Amino acid sequence: MLPLSLLRTAQDHPILVELKNGETYNGHLVNCDNWMNLNLRQVVCTSRDGDRFWKLPSVYVRGNTIKYVCIPDEILGLAQEETQAAQDQRRGARGGRGGRGGRGGRGGRGGHSDRGGRGGAGNAPNRGYTQGSNSRGADRDGGRGGRSNIPRGSGRGGQQTGQQQQYRPK
Repeated sequence: MLPLSLLRTAQDHPILVELKNGETYNGHLVNCDNWMNLNLRQVVCTSRDGDRFWKLPSVYVRGNTIKYVCIPDEILGLAQEETQAAQDQRRGARGGRGGRGGRGGRGGRGGHSDRGGRGGAGNAPNRGYTQGSNSRGADRDGGRGGRSNIPRGSGRGGQQTGQQQQYRPK
């Protein structure tokens, strides 16, 4: 469980924060940000020696001055439940196929994805020119076959001879 998710779960609950200089702050957490800066309300501040106390309406604590944060056990249980629910929700969104995207996602190197690979645009609308890797130079994009980034004349589509050559990187 990540510390920031734990702190976000602890919002509106009492916490104890000890700073690197020894001061402690007891109060209700209003909010926190990505740098662990905290806003507390109804705060009791205790000096380093423990002999002086101050009651403050609100306090802003900079994250890099915090030594540790003490959070009630009930918050730990809530944070674990929220983390588990978020993981279950993410698994459901992927459809159980694992990896990135599954069917219709970003596609890989062609494969069986709906978008196609390097050669063409898959299900893209026809724009009046041939999309594909053996187009014989008749299309608008310089004979490169759809969206490919291979330069013209490198043997990948656009040949005038009718025979398709194999691409060999230099």
